[in-house]
Amino acid sequence: MFDQFLSKAGEMLASGQSFAIAEVVRYLKPISGKSGDKAIISADGTMWGWIGGGCAQPAIIKEALKALRDGRPRLVRISTSSSQDEGIVAYNMTCHSGGTLEIYIEPVLPKPHIVILGRSPVGRMLAKLAKAINYTVTIAAPGADRETYPDADGLRPDLDLSGLKISPRTFIVVSTQGEFDQEALEQALQTNSSYVAFVASKTKAAKVLQSLREQGIDKARLEKVRAPAGLDIQARSQDEIAVSILAEIIQQSRSRTTEQKEAAPAPEKHAEAKDPICGMTVGVAGARHTSVFEDRSFYFCCAGCKQAFDKQPEKYAFARLSK
Repeated sequence: MFDQFLSKAGEMLASGQSFAIAEVVRYLKPISGKSGDKAIISADGTMWGWIGGGCAQPAIIKEALKALRDGRPRLVRISTSSSQDEGIVAYNMTCHSGGTLEIYIEPVLPKPHIVILGRSPVGRMLAKLAKAINYTVTIAAPGADRETYPDADGLRPDLDLSGLKISPRTFIVVSTQGEFDQEALEQALQTNSSYVAFVASKTKAAKVLQSLREQGIDKARLEKVRAPAGLDIQARSQDEIAVSILAEIIQQSRSRTTEQKEAAPAPEKHAEAKDPICGMTVGVAGARHTSVFEDRSFYFCCAGCKQAFDKQPEKYAFARLSK
C-alpha cells in the first residue's frame, strides 16, 4: 500500500498537479484511523487513500483545499473535546462515540516554471539562477541550443507557446532584447499566464505595447505586462537585472494572491452542507450518505446519521429549517 501511495504521489507530481498529503500522526481509541494512515487530496477535492471514517474525511478535504490555496501545512484535530490549542485546527467529532484523530496536512505544489523567450544575456543568466533554486526552466527562441542552455528542462526552437502547458505557477519572461521583441511579447500575451515580464526600457516597452494595442491585443492584458521587468533594486548590469526578475518571481510565488486564487477549485464544485444530526460539515459533491425529504436533499457524514434522520425526518428537517 505504501508503494502505491508513493507511486500515486509521484505520478501527480510528475504531471504538474497540485495536491495535499494527509497523514494521521496521533489517535486515541475508539476510532477507525490509525497513526501512519495516509491520503492524497487532489485540487478537485478527490481523496485517495485512508485517514479515517465519514466524520473525518469532510474536515480533512476542507483543510487540504485551504492548504492548497495558501501553501501552508496545518495540523488538524478531530475530537469530541472542544478544547482549542494554538497551532491546531480543531473540529468536533459529534457523531462519534469517542476518540481523537490528529492529522498533519502538507500541500504539494508544482515547482515554479519560468518560460524565457529569447536568448539574450539576461535570459541566460536568469535560466542559470532559476535552475540553481530548483525551478523548472523552458527556453523558447530561434537558435537556442543545449550548449548555451545545458541545464534547461525544455528547449523550443521557436517562439510558439501554443503547445506549452501554462499553470498558475508559470512565469513568462520576454528577454529578446532587440531580436523578435514584438513577436515574442505577442506570443506571451496569448497565454493565460498571470505573470508576463518584458525586459526593455520604459521607452521601448511603451512603443512595443502601443504597436500591439494597434494590432488589437486586449488593452487590459497589455496593462498587466511588467515592463521594465523585475523589482526596482537599482540593477545596472545584465546579471543584476536577471537577479531582479527572479526576485520578483519569487515574491509573486510567495504572495499566494493571483496564482493561488486561480489554482483554487471553483466554489460551486465544492458546495458544503451541514449534517442535520451531528452538525458536521459534509461535501455535497460525492457525498456517500444522502436522503431526500419533501423535495429537499440532506447530506450526512456517516451511515449512522442517515439512519437516525430516516427514522424521524420531519424532526430533523424542520429543526434545520427553523435555524
